[in-house]
Amino acid sequence: MKVSIYSQKRRWKIILLLAGMVIIALSLWFTDMMIARIAQEERNRVRIWANAIQRKAELVNYTEDFFQEIRKEERKRVEIWAEASRRLIEANENEDLTFYLDIISGNENVPVILTDMNDSIQTAANVDFNPDTVAVLRGTLKEEFTQYPPLEDTYGQLIYYKESLLYTRLRGVLDDLIQSFFDDVVNNYSSTAPVIIMDSSLTELKAWGNLDPENARDTAQIKELVECMASSNTPITIQLADKGTQYIFYRDSALLVQLRYYPYVQFAIIVLFFLVAYLLFSVARRSEQNQVWVGLAKETAHQLGTPLTSLLAWLELLKVKEVETEIVEEIEKDVQRLDMVTDRFSKIGSQATLVNQDVVPIITQSIEYMRKRTSPKIEYTINRPLDKPIKAPINKHLFTWVIENLSKNAVDAIDHSGQITINIYENSSHVFIDFTDTGKGIPKNKHQTVFDPGYTSKDRGWGLGLSLSKRIIREYHRGKIYVKSSVLGKGTTFRIMLKKAKP
Repeated sequence: MKVSIYSQKRRWKIILLLAGMVIIALSLWFTDMMIARIAQEERNRVRIWANAIQRKAELVNYTEDFFQEIRKEERKRVEIWAEASRRLIEANENEDLTFYLDIISGNENVPVILTDMNDSIQTAANVDFNPDTVAVLRGTLKEEFTQYPPLEDTYGQLIYYKESLLYTRLRGVLDDLIQSFFDDVVNNYSSTAPVIIMDSSLTELKAWGNLDPENARDTAQIKELVECMASSNTPITIQLADKGTQYIFYRDSALLVQLRYYPYVQFAIIVLFFLVAYLLFSVARRSEQNQVWVGLAKETAHQLGTPLTSLLAWLELLKVKEVETEIVEEIEKDVQRLDMVTDRFSKIGSQATLVNQDVVPIITQSIEYMRKRTSPKIEYTINRPLDKPIKAPINKHLFTWVIENLSKNAVDAIDHSGQITINIYENSSHVFIDFTDTGKGIPKNKHQTVFDPGYTSKDRGWGLGLSLSKRIIREYHRGKIYVKSSVLGKGTTFRIMLKKAKP
């Protein structure tokens, strides 16, 4: 049976679909596996990065501890300097003062100012001003020398001091080291991923990397981003001297995020590619089929033209010879019928002229023609509104061809006896024509296939009637024809839907 062509076609479609699904599944699985490996490598890199941060933090803390020891040593030196100054003042004439003088002169780094209780400068050492011109410790000068509490000697004098020049330089080095630490934390990882360093209260932004500057200045954006980072990766906690607890927040690199979405983008592209390819091939196939249809129809009309002309001449000859009138009339009807068929074929591929006509008498005439040429055991019934025309823009020759094809299809579906019912009705915008037969029915999975060229359930059928009917209704009348309903063993209903004629 020719039906097997479409069964085989459907089988191949299923096989190709399954093969495509397997290919896509393997592609997604392989991509996902690669992403998992990249993610694992990135997590390992993050661990190494976090360990390096901890080591650097320990180094910074160690440096700060070292500076604290230097600060304590400087205060001890000031205390020793003050004690040596006191001993020098209290010493008698015979006492050896070399040791005390060496202590006092050995202070070459720590700035020291000796004042009375009224802050009048008595002497100064290692300062950047002339003690002879500055008599009182006050203003910004006093602010500089009150970073640490002054020492008081036994004579009521005050000894002010501040960080040595060496210590100040070392403090600058420490600040640079801490800033360098922040920069290293940001730059060593933020080349591929956002990094944020926050204080212990999570309110002050210490440093950031790979963020939009506008977002970095937006407190709400930073808070939201910190929450997002904390939910995906546990923040790294570090302790910095004089800075307290610091938190380093980070998230996956942009490359990894993109790779996670890559399989879905790849899948969408593949689907889009196959969809476009399917549409292009469908358009090309439909165009090719249309050309075949038009060529076949034109050639058929041309081939029928010559014998039809001859038959018309023989018909006239029969009339002249006064052959029995009934026979001549029947022959003339068949010749007219053949002429109409030729006209139908000639219109395929040409622009059909649509005229607003009442479809009821056209359908009735076509059914009467089929009634005389089918078994008397098949009963035809036409249900239509009484005394009310139902008009639609149609081409009579092509439209009657559809009616005849549907009638023949219904007759073929009925074994010996049965009914064919045509219901004609309308609504505000469309005209509906339902053909119902009491035949063997059509399986649900064949409702679309029956309109394919070559589909037939008969051993000697060509399978062109319904396909041609669909083309006439869809392409020439801009309507629809489809299987409205079908029950195996009970019958089928085909529906034609046409646009209603405008008043």
